[in-house]
Amino acid sequence: MATGIAIMGFGGGALIASPWSSRLLAALGGDASGIARTFLVMGVAYAVFMTVGVLLVRVPADDRQPSARPAAGLPADRPPVTTAQVSARSALRTPQFWCLWVVLCTNVTAGIGILEKAAPMISDFFGHTAAPVSASAAAGFVGMLSLANMLGRIVWSSASDLMGRKNVYRLYLGAGALLYLLIALAGDASKPLFIGCAMVILSFYGGGFATAPAYLTDLFGTYQVGAIHGRLLTAWSTAGVLGPLIVNAVADRAGSAGRSGPDLYTTSFFIMIGLLVVGFAANELVRPVHPRHHEPPAPAAQLATGDRPGAAPGTVRPKGAEQ
Repeated sequence: MATGIAIMGFGGGALIASPWSSRLLAALGGDASGIARTFLVMGVAYAVFMTVGVLLVRVPADDRQPSARPAAGLPADRPPVTTAQVSARSALRTPQFWCLWVVLCTNVTAGIGILEKAAPMISDFFGHTAAPVSASAAAGFVGMLSLANMLGRIVWSSASDLMGRKNVYRLYLGAGALLYLLIALAGDASKPLFIGCAMVILSFYGGGFATAPAYLTDLFGTYQVGAIHGRLLTAWSTAGVLGPLIVNAVADRAGSAGRSGPDLYTTSFFIMIGLLVVGFAANELVRPVHPRHHEPPAPAAQLATGDRPGAAPGTVRPKGAEQ
């Protein structure tokens, strides 16, 4: 849930950045100098917000740490899924990491497949119906998808705390495949059905991205989970290329063949279904990490001084330092 809250702003950024950049371009000009000034204004604003974040984020002082004994009426903390610790280098040698890589890549590819062409897609789907979609309505659809993406990051990541990571990814991938199938079969029969399915798929995309760090922690521990997560995000980068390439290539080829409406995207939807099935299978293959990849347990003296596993003895983490 904590990760979902933090990443939720990332998913909702399009709700702010898209109209803001449009207004800046309208005010400063759409030529080269106007675009440069727009980037300058946005860069300064982003720098201010990030500086505030740097000043605020700190490791809590010892007296602010939660008590090991829960307060009255509150449930005790759940024990961690694993007490083992795996380094980033060792994680790359495990099948679990690469299964998760495939899971994240397929889930993100399916989400970006809709998000990247959201406005032209809904216009093409219903352009020849009795109630075609206007440009403003298409822009509103993009905003709704961004909202679903943002809410999915907090809702589904919170649900994973109750359902378990593997089960929630079964939902992302299995239900996502069924929703893509429903869109492909329904075509332009129902606009609310198309919008609803697309929004749920985008919520799964956001949820999958937000749940990944917790899934990694369950498998590899907390020792170098940040570094492991950074390596896992190469799957997200790969999907950012694959999703648009698949949808655009299929739509261009279908358009060249004289197709229109939903027929421009039906093939790409079935490709996304296939990818989600592959991701579902990869998720099913995830098992606990073999003990040979675990870091040796830290001696009691190191635990008392705050030394991390594998660190030189006596390396005490200073107060306020990053974990």
